[in-house]
Amino acid sequence: ATPLSSRAGADMPAVKKPAAKAVTGKAKSAKFTIDCAQPVADGIMDAASFEKFLQDRIKVNGKTGNLGSSVNVGRDKSKVVVTAEIPLSKRYLKYLSKKYLKKQQLRDWLHVVANAKNAYELRYYNIHDTEQDEEED
Repeated sequence: ATPLSSRAGADMPAVKKPAAKAVTGKAKSAKFTIDCAQPVADGIMDAASFEKFLQDRIKVNGKTGNLGSSVNVGRDKSKVVVTAEIPLSKRYLKYLSKKYLKKQQLRDWLHVVANAKNAYELRYYNIHDTEQDEEED
């Protein structure tokens, strides 16, 4: 029993260290945008519901609904803007966007594409473009 307990004790500080680094990290303000122009223009998606989804689902310190002043989710027409005072990964926003599309049953038609260093865009799969390319050859 002693080797297991010593091993568990060794694991505990290793797990806690990254959390401490995240809190003591630089207080950079990260601004990410998710462009939903195409699906919103076609009327298959509502930017307001996507904004609400992000507000409800973004976790701060391991808890949802804990945004406070550290994370701000806003909307500019068909773009959703997420501003974070704490470390927040762009990849996490992609994960949440895909989760929203799956929940709305839009995952078969839309995918999340990075179009800039700090921006994502919801695009349709290019099915028709490949057919046109084959006809041109």
